[in-house]
Amino acid sequence: MPVSEQLAKELPYLRRYARALTGTQASGDSYVRGLLEAALSDRSLLAQLSDGRVSLYRAFNKVWRSAHVDVLAALPGDDPDGSVAERLANMPSRHRQALLLSTLEEFSPEETAEVLGIPAVEAEALIASAFAEMVGEEATSVLIIEDEPLIAMQLENLVLDLGHSVSGNAATRTDAVRIFNETRPGLILADVQLADGSSGIDAVEDILKGADVPVIFITAYPEKLLTGERPEPTFLVTKPFREETVRATISQALYLARTNREN
Repeated sequence: MPVSEQLAKELPYLRRYARALTGTQASGDSYVRGLLEAALSDRSLLAQLSDGRVSLYRAFNKVWRSAHVDVLAALPGDDPDGSVAERLANMPSRHRQALLLSTLEEFSPEETAEVLGIPAVEAEALIASAFAEMVGEEATSVLIIEDEPLIAMQLENLVLDLGHSVSGNAATRTDAVRIFNETRPGLILADVQLADGSSGIDAVEDILKGADVPVIFITAYPEKLLTGERPEPTFLVTKPFREETVRATISQALYLARTNREN
């Protein structure tokens, strides 16, 4: 398979990881773009990108950890007054990287270790540390936008198990906006296709016109929302989902939202 075809297949998911890691579509896509630009001028790096998912993510991790100033300074949509030092200070620690790799991207501990360039035993310890950190997270309320009752119930139980509360369950765009305005939750979990034919994306866009709240989309077709061609979700979980994936994504979304408020 040509390198271009291999990359086209994997890039949507690398964008997902990059966005979850950095906290915005703009910054995540900028790092992915930085990796591709570097590969165009380095044939050995280009060959590495075509050598499977682990190699692709390992190469991305090197770009991410290097935090080149030219990439950071060019992020569209970021705070223009934020200094490079502040951005570096806000980088998620390695245990959060390990958690996202093992849950959101479903790498094994051994593969996660290879991506991060560390021993497997260290990767397992990092993942365990990240899960332990989730237990101590500050509690918030969560709005669930989901038209399938069983999935909505599963998400509600998961949210409660994490120590958060549920502000409401919405099956339509109209209900979602109404419940949000009435309860002002600190996080939204949203399906894309809703009961009345409306879109969870449209519901969230309505909400975000007057509020700043982290959103996690849950969809069976993530590749359709990860093209990099338009405003798209920062946090995206694939259906059918694993509970640990949703837990990890909730933790990362709240962590980044809290970090942004404190700076």
